[in-house]
Amino acid sequence: MSQEIAVVGSPEFTTGFRLAGVRRFENVPDDEKDAQLDDAVTTALEDEGVGIVVMHDDDLDYLSRSVRQTVETSVEPVVVTIGSGTGGGGLRDQIKRAIGIDLMDEDEQSEST
Repeated sequence: MSQEIAVVGSPEFTTGFRLAGVRRFENVPDDEKDAQLDDAVTTALEDEGVGIVVMHDDDLDYLSRSVRQTVETSVEPVVVTIGSGTGGGGLRDQIKRAIGIDLMDEDEQSEST
C-alpha cells in the first residue's frame, strides 16, 4: 500500500501543497491554532494512509508538550517541518530519522577519500 503526504497548517500554508497535488491536509486558521492544532496533527499522525506529515516549523510552538514529543519522535509517519526556523541540521536529522541513514555523512566521507 502506498502512503501519501499530509500537510497540516494554515490555509495559506497548505494551499501550495494542494495545488501541487497533495490530497490530504488539515487546515487550521492562525487564530485557532491554540485550540485546534493538536487535534489536526493527531488526526494526520493516526491516518494509516499517511507516510509523511508536513508542517511549518513555527507551528511546533502551538503544540502541547505530549503532541510535540510525538511529532519529534515519530518514525512512521515521519514529520517534516519547513519554514523560517528549519536549518540544515534539522533537515539532516529528519532525513536520517525517515530513512535510517545519514546521507550527508556519506557525502562527507567520499569527499575526504
